[in-house]
Amino acid sequence: VFPEPTVGALIFNSAGKILLMKSHKWNNKYVMPGGHIELGETIEQSLKRELKEETNLDLKEAKLVLVQDCIFSKEFYQKKHFVFLDHICKVKSVKNIKLNHEGQKYIWIKPKQALKKLKIDSFTKRLINKIEHY
Repeated sequence: VFPEPTVGALIFNSAGKILLMKSHKWNNKYVMPGGHIELGETIEQSLKRELKEETNLDLKEAKLVLVQDCIFSKEFYQKKHFVFLDHICKVKSVKNIKLNHEGQKYIWIKPKQALKKLKIDSFTKRLINKIEHY
């Protein structure tokens, strides 16, 4: 009935690489971890929870970089209207990554290489392009 607010976390490691995961929900394209903000949850709480659920990583810091409308995207497996609150993030440790059922595999990759070599959903691609111009 209403748009669904969601958070996205583009995680950077100390080598300047980003974490992307392949998702069957996004037509087997690479995406950043993220998900819905639950009722009564702050944006930061949601980021922490989603990162833990999807990657087993613990959020250290986050900066909101981009707000995007995703209205009935053909890339997504369901007809949905999302509002994406996309962040660049650092985590406490990049070890012990364990993907849940939403991610089939993951990769650490430099942003420019990701844009050239991977099939990335258009929303993650827009965020990567935005940070590349900082």
